[in-house]
Amino acid sequence: MTQVVVVIGPGSIGQAIARRVGAGKHVLLADLRQENADAAAKVLSEAGFEVSTTMVDISKRDSIHALVEKATAIGEITGLIHAAGVSPSQASPQAILGVDLYGTAVILEEFGNVIARGGAGVVIASQSGHRLGALSPEQNKALATTPADDLLALDFLQPDQVKDTLHAYQLSKRGNALRVMAEAVRWGKRGARVNTISPGIIITPLAKDELTGPRGAGYRRMIDLCPVGRAGTPDEVASVAALLMGADGAFITGSDFLMDGGVTASYWFGELAPE
Repeated sequence: MTQVVVVIGPGSIGQAIARRVGAGKHVLLADLRQENADAAAKVLSEAGFEVSTTMVDISKRDSIHALVEKATAIGEITGLIHAAGVSPSQASPQAILGVDLYGTAVILEEFGNVIARGGAGVVIASQSGHRLGALSPEQNKALATTPADDLLALDFLQPDQVKDTLHAYQLSKRGNALRVMAEAVRWGKRGARVNTISPGIIITPLAKDELTGPRGAGYRRMIDLCPVGRAGTPDEVASVAALLMGADGAFITGSDFLMDGGVTASYWFGELAPE
């Protein structure tokens, strides 16, 4: 049977991971904009990959479910790469929660219902989730286990509580890691694994938006003052994803891998610490 790797958000990071894990499989690229999926498909197909495309709006369950049905019609889903989302400069707090938090929860639920035995998923979260202060045990459990369709009704996610786009983004990315931890238990019953990667500043078109946006100076300071002293590349994220999705990562599930050049270390214990 054909093995299918689904890439939600086939931008720089999604494509880089697909190149590492998609050989000999059918790669289904899904994006909110058909032209983005088509552009990625052209690059990958010219590099020898078997590719098809579709549109998906990850803020809507019926759209995610339609993607699952399209993928299962091709073959058995052995890989999920979820790299779609919106950044703090791109949307309102409530839109960020709707796409990055709710959308990810639904993706994990819908694909967790069909993922093949031996399959694996990777969700791209963010270093931002690691710079959010500690949540209460009750809040952690709520983000991890509240039914997806009830998530946005949680009291601490309401507009009077989440007024800033960065706060919404940090909550969403912390929620992604917690959600994956909880979903790993359910995926394991199918013989499948799922993990998150929390990248720092990776040079992509989205990162360039941030570097030239209202928080650009802060981003450049992060790059300059972090222990590694540079931004990362999509291929470096793909190397970690290939480990997590492959045989060498068979004992790893429900985990979150922070790869940010040491920005978070410097934030908590170094030169990037808030005043």
